[in-house]
Amino acid sequence: MSPLPPFLRAFALALAAMWGAVGLVSAGALVDAPSAQAAMERVAVVLETRSGRHRIRAELAMTPEQRSRGLMFRTRLGRREGMLFLYEPAQPVTMWMKNTYIPLDMVFIGPEGRVRRIARDTEPFSEALIRSGGPVRAVLELAAGVADEIGLAVGDRVSWPRPRR
Repeated sequence: MSPLPPFLRAFALALAAMWGAVGLVSAGALVDAPSAQAAMERVAVVLETRSGRHRIRAELAMTPEQRSRGLMFRTRLGRREGMLFLYEPAQPVTMWMKNTYIPLDMVFIGPEGRVRRIARDTEPFSEALIRSGGPVRAVLELAAGVADEIGLAVGDRVSWPRPRR
């Protein structure tokens, strides 16, 4: 996912300000806010680290619209809450923090269900690209600092139940 070119981004922001119900999203598209906030399925994600098994209650972002919006515009996230972005098939993924108010740990999960990369304490509102470093089947976003709290490391196992949809 890459951001819009500067001239299109300025146009999109002007439209958002004019209409109030539109947000600029990381995929470079405009998403209507009410439909983007549709109820998301939640699952228990289990992170297996040297310190033990840790459960995170995560919202599933499976559609392009849900993945584009992510945790944008949220002002808080519990220490054992998160958002799980699913990709089928596994693919290289690029994220950013545009319109994201809270710092996050981004956990990139490879096709085999193991942590491939961790982007710790990402900067709110940043347009810097955060890359997966190779094909991933999921990205788990957590409140900043949680990865360190539980001792999460590259190679640790991550699992979740198959989505109902």
